[in-house]
Amino acid sequence: MFRNHLKTAFRNLWKERTFTLLNLIGLSVAFTCACLLSIYATYELSYDNFHEHPDRLYQVYVNEQTTRGTESTNSFPVPFGPAFKSEVSAVEKLTRYLDDPSLFKVGDKTLSLSSRFVDPDYFEMFNFKIIAGSKNPLADRNSIALSETTAKRLFGDEDPIGQVLQMQAEDQQVNFKVTAVMEDNPRNTELDFGALLNFEDQPGDDYARLTDSWDSRNHVVYVQLSEGTSVIDFEKSTAEFAEKYYVNDITNAKRDGAAAFEDGSYLQLRLMNLTDLNFKKTVAGVYRVDKSQVHVVLIIAVLLLIIACVNFINMSIGKASTRMKEIGMRKTLGASKNQLFLQLWGESALVFTLAILLAAIMTYLLHEPFRGLFDTWAGLDQLLQPEMMIGAVVIILVVSFIAGGYPARLISRSGTIQALKGKLPVYSKNRVRNVLMVAQFAISIVFISGTLVLYSQLEFLRTTDLGFNKAQVISIPLESPQDPQVLIDRLKLKLQNNPKINYIGGGSSNLGMGLDNSSSRSLLGFEHEGREVKTFLFEAGHGYVEALGLELLAGRSFRESEAADSTSIIINEQMAAQFEEENPLDITINFGNGPYQVVGVVKDFHFQKMDKTIEPLSIFTPTWSRLRYAFVQVAPGDLAGTLDDIKTAWEEIEPQREFMGSFLDENIDRTLEKERTTIKITSLGAIVAIVLSCIALFAMSLLVVAQRRKEIGIRKVVGASVARVTVLLSLDFVKLVGIAFLIAFPVAYYLTYNWLQDYPYRTELHWYIFATGGVIALLIALLTISFKTVHAAVANPVKSLKSE
Repeated sequence: MFRNHLKTAFRNLWKERTFTLLNLIGLSVAFTCACLLSIYATYELSYDNFHEHPDRLYQVYVNEQTTRGTESTNSFPVPFGPAFKSEVSAVEKLTRYLDDPSLFKVGDKTLSLSSRFVDPDYFEMFNFKIIAGSKNPLADRNSIALSETTAKRLFGDEDPIGQVLQMQAEDQQVNFKVTAVMEDNPRNTELDFGALLNFEDQPGDDYARLTDSWDSRNHVVYVQLSEGTSVIDFEKSTAEFAEKYYVNDITNAKRDGAAAFEDGSYLQLRLMNLTDLNFKKTVAGVYRVDKSQVHVVLIIAVLLLIIACVNFINMSIGKASTRMKEIGMRKTLGASKNQLFLQLWGESALVFTLAILLAAIMTYLLHEPFRGLFDTWAGLDQLLQPEMMIGAVVIILVVSFIAGGYPARLISRSGTIQALKGKLPVYSKNRVRNVLMVAQFAISIVFISGTLVLYSQLEFLRTTDLGFNKAQVISIPLESPQDPQVLIDRLKLKLQNNPKINYIGGGSSNLGMGLDNSSSRSLLGFEHEGREVKTFLFEAGHGYVEALGLELLAGRSFRESEAADSTSIIINEQMAAQFEEENPLDITINFGNGPYQVVGVVKDFHFQKMDKTIEPLSIFTPTWSRLRYAFVQVAPGDLAGTLDDIKTAWEEIEPQREFMGSFLDENIDRTLEKERTTIKITSLGAIVAIVLSCIALFAMSLLVVAQRRKEIGIRKVVGASVARVTVLLSLDFVKLVGIAFLIAFPVAYYLTYNWLQDYPYRTELHWYIFATGGVIALLIALLTISFKTVHAAVANPVKSLKSE
């Protein structure tokens, strides 16, 4: 029996090979896209879940009320960690974590390592495997643990354990002994590192100077909670700790008129699970976990499967009329409904099986190009995880049963007389077909409109005025054992006669994301005339304002000839607004090694990502730490040639260090990778959705033309033109696309409007963006059906009438 059903299925599928091929293409493409997108989504969701206790590992952050509203920060003062661990009982382990790339020298090699300063608990909290050396590598001061790759870069095949590295720390050179080598950390972690050092071994006097200071915040804190601890209860239990150590911040918030939280507090210590850090986002100054991109990926995968299944159902029911007489004969000869159902469903299952095999082959072949396109390390091993394999089997069975079972049941339950007449009353008015086609085109239009909105937002972020000259400024990381100011001066000397160089200045922080992948910021709070003032801090030398093209609204920039500029400061508009002074140049600020006199006010510029509003900024000349970047403003014109000139000059003054200069507009683009990936995903969804919809449309046009062949012949005989017949055949499909647009427009508007709310700076939503999506879908639909409708319209009517 099974063999007979199988042979019959193959025979029927071969007989209708055009529709079989269209079904195979649609299903295999949908399954392939679903597999690739699922790989991407599961990889993103796998970040840091390989640790032994991922559910107990958290990053600490603060929500505090200010006059500007609620603000979040994960930057903490040096004494916070020890006090928090000793006074909050549920904290089982704690590590401070400072990301501070440093220069190390061994022999004649000088390398910049992605170094992290941590506490010894780090190795007990996180499961990064130690493959050689001490199991507690930072128990002693001036110890260093290296990743396997870093150890090979430094020592080659030599045993690194016991070797000595020399850190180039400002004007000091400090020796560190290698005590352990660690297995390279996996890609799916937020705790990437090349070297780990003791938190107390920070370069210079940073640690000693800040040991008892609660004002300066420069690192993050991770905790491991005791087993069974409720996060909500834990956060509530920290209220007493916050009131004790943040009393000044709380007092200032009350004094300045900030609104309290619902529980009456002004500052709350909160936790974010380690596995959620990959999805951390700042919205209106507040941290939140945003997995919308991953959810979008999974929704796109599901929608593509739905469209493919809709195609299959439509084509199966559409071809039903050609098989009704066969079904009637089978019923007359004694075939039961169940036998007919199994035969028809078996044909569908065979198509699904072949589509799955094709999808598996295409997934394997397209995996590497997919990784390159979406810049992801997601691998095929994601599909081999038990939960993924079980989920895939369940989805395939459900999809095949629904998509194949519905038309099989619809056809098999028809009456014998109706079947012998070749009629299918349930489908006589094509209601099911029309509803399904409207649904799939509505999904396609949503995809297209969403892609257009996302692209518009990306272009807005790329092209908006950031307040500095991003097109003509090159930032160069000063990763060198040489004094950074000396290096900048030597660079100026080398390029002083180059007419293509306008200005050169130095700064402590990059703008955007440079080739060194560093984008650190420092935040400071201090008292000023009875009010709390908070500001981000940049250090910069003379030429900085001019090199970046910042607009001075008042005062002047730093001058090389002004010795007093060591106690001068330049602020932005947001910082000036906090002082509420008529003339900001009269302001004297006391913090750090101050007092500092405000000598200039620059127009606000975006020194952080565009998903954050512009915040107060203070720029002062280097006193506490070294400059890290040189900024070179070049003349317009031959930008690539000028970059080569700068590279040549760099190689002459610092031949041992790689030149990593890049234009600021490139740095800004690198901060938009997430938005760019989202656009790629929605574009892929839009393309595949419209292709699948067109496959169905093409198949339906074949059926409609075949069913109306006699009508077309008669109309042409009585004088209908080719254009008239083409319009007649196309009109029904055009109506369906129009209805789909009316459904898709509010859905697309709602989704894109809510997505844009996460950006303080965003593009406008215009009606014509969504209209364009509808027009694109309509044109593609017309182009698809025109192949068959035009052919039918120009055909000889005698042939169509004769065939009847």
